[in-house]
Order: sequence, then structure tokens, then C-alpha cells
Amino acid sequence: MEQHRFGSGPLLNERGDLSEPGYATALLKTYDRSKIKAGRLRIKEWDYYLITNDRWGVALTVDDNSYMGLLSASVLDFANATETTVSPMFWLPMGKTGFPSSSATGDVRKTLKGASGSYEHTKDGRLLRFSIDRFRDGKPFTCDILLTDEPKDSMVIATPFDKRGHFYYNQKIVGMRAKGFFAIGDERVALDQKDTFGLLDWGRGVWTYKNTWYWSAAQGEIDGHVFGFNLGYGFGDTRAASENMLFYDGIAHKLGRVDFGIPKAQDGSDDLLSPWHFTDDEGRLDLTFTPILDRASKTDVLVICSDQHQVFGRFSGTAKLNNGTVVRMNEFLGFAEKVYNKW
Repeated sequence: MEQHRFGSGPLLNERGDLSEPGYATALLKTYDRSKIKAGRLRIKEWDYYLITNDRWGVALTVDDNSYMGLLSASVLDFANATETTVSPMFWLPMGKTGFPSSSATGDVRKTLKGASGSYEHTKDGRLLRFSIDRFRDGKPFTCDILLTDEPKDSMVIATPFDKRGHFYYNQKIVGMRAKGFFAIGDERVALDQKDTFGLLDWGRGVWTYKNTWYWSAAQGEIDGHVFGFNLGYGFGDTRAASENMLFYDGIAHKLGRVDFGIPKAQDGSDDLLSPWHFTDDEGRLDLTFTPILDRASKTDVLVICSDQHQVFGRFSGTAKLNNGTVVRMNEFLGFAEKVYNKW
């Protein structure tokens, strides 16, 4: 597919529409919340971090959807195929959470009754600190995780929707080194940067009311090289570019269209815990994804609905870099998700 790579400048034009849809490997466009022309209740901003090694995962979210926000933490145990997620919500933040306009600078801090979370830029890297008083079996959750060795390239995409003033500006940084710990009660788990990695999903935009997205990512080491990928589709007008990229030692390798090959049950519904088959339109991606667990969550309250399935598992197969090098994955840990929202 033909893909447009955008340059620097303001993200939005004077009408509040994207000035230049497309993709980049750095956050070149300048996001300014005050330039948005759509209704203020439609603005959505979030920072989501996922830290994984072969045994454990920790997911942290601070989210400001204008009419509501959340402070969420998950612990994933891949050996026992279990997970715990707690997501305290808060109402009508309307941007007061204070998300910075760039992922490169500025800090995020949010405190609620019984929970707090912060993302801080330090001289050593990105410092992530969360605490939730009642997490699992009445025990508290805490974490203190430092992300370092940020790669040169990231996935950045500016996607319009088919409605004036609606857009999504997104950056995915994949394959940072992670170290620190998380604890549930007296159980403390150390995270070693030799085998633990972190990614950031940085999102800013004005979304339409009803949409479905598909997102997949993985990160780790293969034959001594830091490797990862970001794959996704399903929302907005992606004719200008896809968000599909491979990352090899911090350098991005762009892909075209990707299909997740989600298996179906006999009744036609998604069979999310059976193997998926990932392929692309250029013959560069051929992956089997074998699920371990489904981090599922469903909220359906009046006009708001969110049906989320973040399935963690292992990828086996091949991916081809721009120069023709074939990367072979064998039970490479990652996730694939399908999320339906009315929000």
C-alpha cells in the first residue's frame, strides 16, 4: 500500500482537522489541546505502559476521557494464566489530569482515595510509580519501575475519522529496558532489565462515539537483538498510512496492511483463546499466535459500553525487515486485542 510519511508542524489546522494524515517514526507534529474544535466531552487523552518478561506482566494506565477518567493497574502471571486488574474511576476531569502535549517531556500524576499513579521523566529514564490500597484479596499493590534505553524510532500515526474535527494522534514506543519491582502485599517481584521490557501507548484525540480497534504488540530479545512490533487496524480512515511496524535494535521497518486472522467458533463468534494467524499484504509477516489468557473487561452502562479483550500469548513464525532479513520468532511473548467501545 502507498503510505504517506508526514513532516513537522502543527497537528491540527484552523478548522481543528488533521493538517497532514499519515505516519512518522518520531512525534513530529505538535499536539495542542486548545486547538481542538470538537465538543470538549469528546476529547480523550491517555498514557498506557506495559512491562513484560517471559513470566510476568504489569500494565499501568492513566486516562482522561473528559467526562470520566481512570487509574488502572494489572498484574499478569503468564505461568499460571491468571491476571488481576483494578481500575478506580473519576468523573468529569475535562483535561484537568494535566497530560503533557508530548511524550518526551512533562509528568503525569493522579491521586484518588486509595490509589495513586505517576509517570515522571528523570535523568535516568521514565519512572513509573503506582499504588492501590485494595488490589487482590484485600492486599495492596505497589510498583516502582524505571524504563531506559528508549529506541531511536517509534510508531507515530495521525488518523482522521469521517467526522469534522475528529482524529487520533498516537505514538507507540516499543522495546525500552525495564527494571524495578512490583508487589502485592508481602509478595515482591523483582524485574531485571536483562529480560524485562516496556512499551508506551501514548494517545491524544477526538474519537467518534462507536468504534472497534485491533491492536497487537510484542517486545523482547531474539539472538541478542532487541526486537518488537506494533500492529493494528479497525478505526478511522487509514488510507494515508497503517500503524504496522517492526522494530529491530531500535530501527523501524514499515509494514502495509495486516490481518489478525481471529478464529471463529461454530456460531460465528470470535474464538479468542484458539490460535490466531497474523499475515500482511506484502508477504512479510506470517505468525501463529497461541493465547495464554484473556484480560477481559466489559462495562455497559446506559450510553457507555466498553467490551475489551486483551489476549496475551506467544508468537511463532517469521517477519521480514526492510532489507530482507528474516526474524524468526519461537514462542515470543506478546498480546493481541479486540476492543469495542461506545464512548
